[in-house]
Amino acid sequence: MSREAMMASIRESLGRTPGQAISAPPEARIRIPDVDEESRVGQFLAALEALNARTFVAPDAASARQYVASLTLGKDALASNAPLLRELGIADLDGVRCGITQLDALREHAARCDLGITSADFALADTGTLVMFSSVEEARLISLLPPVHVAVVPRQKLLSGLDELFALNPEPARRSSSMVLITGPSRTADIEQILVRGVHGPGEIHVVLL
Repeated sequence: MSREAMMASIRESLGRTPGQAISAPPEARIRIPDVDEESRVGQFLAALEALNARTFVAPDAASARQYVASLTLGKDALASNAPLLRELGIADLDGVRCGITQLDALREHAARCDLGITSADFALADTGTLVMFSSVEEARLISLLPPVHVAVVPRQKLLSGLDELFALNPEPARRSSSMVLITGPSRTADIEQILVRGVHGPGEIHVVLL
């Protein structure tokens, strides 16, 4: 089929005529549901658990630090430079490296450590998604290379979903070169649909909701 015939067939299917002006696209509509904080927390935890992520609701800073300490015991961990991890004392735990900003050194440590520890810029309640803007404070390598990812997220960072995220950040590219959405452990399936975790990222995720 020639290009002209193919385009004519497409126009006919769309009910259009040659030379017809293209109509304006529909206006983007953002709808933010009215969901209270406790409902958001419930949705978030349920979505994460359905994805086989592990969750812990920390009533205070000490509990959050203790939970992360139990995961890092006897392990080699790398923490991001997020101020929250310093405030909670997580960056100072035994076995945790923090403060690396040089790319080659960061890549080397992230590739060989057992755990990567980060915070998150936002979290989405409806899908259990962590939202991370790449920066000096939150390097992508720490959440993507180690086999285990531990994220410590304050409750006030919990949004209802994507619409609320884009209402707050309509132009994410102005904020960072990369916005990463992490929804559960890495998973993939081959042509026989055999599910395998941890191929393209961490196979285990822990989310501490502070």
